[in-house]
Amino acid sequence: MLSSIHILDGLAVIGLIVVTKRLLSRRPSAPLPPGPKRLPLLGNLLDMPTGQEWLTFADWGKKWGDIVSISIFGQEFVVLNSTDLAIDMLEKRSAIYSDRPVMEMGGELVGWKNTLVLIPYGERFRTYRKMFHQVIGTNVAMSNFHPIEERETQKFLQALLTKPEDFPSHIRKTAGAIILRISHGYKIQEKDDPFVSLADKATEQFSLSTAPGGFLVNLIPPLKHIPEWFPGAGFQRTAKAWGSTLQEMVDGPHRFVKDQMSSGSADPSFTSNLLEAEAEATTEEAEFDIKWSAASLYSGGSDTTVSSIHAFFLAISLFPDVQAKAQAEIDAVVGDSRLPCFSDREQLPYVNAVALEVLRWHAVVPTGVPHRVMEDNVFNGYLIPKGSLVLPNVWFLLHDPRVYHDPMEFKPERFLGPIPEPDPRNACFGFGRRICPGRVLAEASVWISVATVLSTFNISKVKDSNGKVVVPTVAQTSGTISHPVAFQCSIQPRSVKAVELINA
Repeated sequence: MLSSIHILDGLAVIGLIVVTKRLLSRRPSAPLPPGPKRLPLLGNLLDMPTGQEWLTFADWGKKWGDIVSISIFGQEFVVLNSTDLAIDMLEKRSAIYSDRPVMEMGGELVGWKNTLVLIPYGERFRTYRKMFHQVIGTNVAMSNFHPIEERETQKFLQALLTKPEDFPSHIRKTAGAIILRISHGYKIQEKDDPFVSLADKATEQFSLSTAPGGFLVNLIPPLKHIPEWFPGAGFQRTAKAWGSTLQEMVDGPHRFVKDQMSSGSADPSFTSNLLEAEAEATTEEAEFDIKWSAASLYSGGSDTTVSSIHAFFLAISLFPDVQAKAQAEIDAVVGDSRLPCFSDREQLPYVNAVALEVLRWHAVVPTGVPHRVMEDNVFNGYLIPKGSLVLPNVWFLLHDPRVYHDPMEFKPERFLGPIPEPDPRNACFGFGRRICPGRVLAEASVWISVATVLSTFNISKVKDSNGKVVVPTVAQTSGTISHPVAFQCSIQPRSVKAVELINA
């Protein structure tokens, strides 16, 4: 005779089957987007590249269309190769497409899930966004920091004049100096600043740990339970070390601000302003939000802007005609008795176009950061199942020959004239409620660097020991945040007057 426990177990199984069937029957009857053929269990694991994913995604788009889907161990991925589709899906339907995936390596094991870029969609996300908007979310708010940008950029020019061959490290130091002044009121040391070094190290680790094909644990989440000592679990030890770097990057600058506030010597900053506003009743949760949102600001801004400005030097060395046109405009509007400043921006349309072309020509976040859909959705006749990860192929959106004429060429004039090509800012900073909250700051930093460098220096290709011109390679590093591969260029002051301006 069956016991009551067995009967209850049987009823539970039957109930589960019934509920499952009902749930499945409610799922919209539409096909998944097309894509590579799926293998049993593995799905498309063998199709997923381990680097330069955006190139593979673009090839898929040519074969299967602008919306492609793959599956890895049951996890659905949707790749978008059209800006219009990305806007329709991620902006017009942002209420259900604004979550982030649980990224096991970078988010969970290392700890980046507490930063704005990976935080789940919810109340804390909205709190962070509100903080960003108050400080740097508009051109008016950002104008408060223009003097800092101009001062630090002049220091950048002085560093270029002294050691032009070290321009990559000068770019990184300047970006760190600007963002740390804004986020924490911190003035960097002249050499080997510890906070700048930490941000550089941590953001490189973020880029590697969150790349779509970078770590297998991102594709097979149960692997996170493998202990450190187990063969093949080296990623666990890596995550532990990288997590320590991240925590140090978050805690150090925050501690600096609190010490400065205690001594009465804190400069106004994102962190000090928010801490003062909460001074009478700062809860542990409120301080956590302030600390991690400030870390989001300075970690995000310290690496993405570096990538864009680095790409600017590469582009100008390859396209000398662009440099000549921009310098002619600067000379006509600004003259040679002072450096360009933000008040000149409206009168320098070609220089503005150069800055825009930098953002288009080199995709800093080439595959975007995945969006996670929060419920089943039928989009353009295709089923996008709940939990699917949507990746806008930003690199292709910015190099789509249907949208941009000669997309591999650096042509600022594409944004001028009666019928300009689409503004790259509509794609390069992300989409919907997950659009980069620091985009106004990023644009400002790129523009002031472009304008002041072109006004004072000539950038060109270098020559080897035999006098032969060395043509730099146009290529990008793999990772969520992508940089130009290392290259050399010649950086020479335009004139004696330019040297005087730089040293003024």
